[in-house]
Amino acid sequence: MLEQLKKINSEQFVGIMESLSDPIRINILELMMNGEICVCDIVKVTGLAQSKISYHIKILKDSGLISDRQEGRWVYYKLDLEVLSDIQNWLGNLIQSSKNKRNCK
Repeated sequence: MLEQLKKINSEQFVGIMESLSDPIRINILELMMNGEICVCDIVKVTGLAQSKISYHIKILKDSGLISDRQEGRWVYYKLDLEVLSDIQNWLGNLIQSSKNKRNCK
C-alpha cells in the first residue's frame, strides 16, 4: 500500500503518522484549517509557551504536514495541502482495497 503514495516515501509516511500522535500537534493543525497562522497566534489560542509551540511546529514541518513562509520578522505556517491530499488518497485506497473479499484455499 505504501507504494501507492507517489510523493511520500514510507519513511516520511511513518514520520507523518508519528507527528499526528500528539494532541498538541493535532490542535495546531486544526488552527491552520482557516489558513496561515504565526506562532504568536498559536500561543494566544493555546496558552502554551512559545518554546513548546516551536518544538511541535518543528516536528510538523519536518514531517511535511506544514510549510512556512517568512514575511519580515514573522514566520507564517500553513497546511501542506499536497501532502494531505496524498495521505487522503492512500487512506481511500486502503479503504477501497479492504472491501475486497478473498477466499483461503
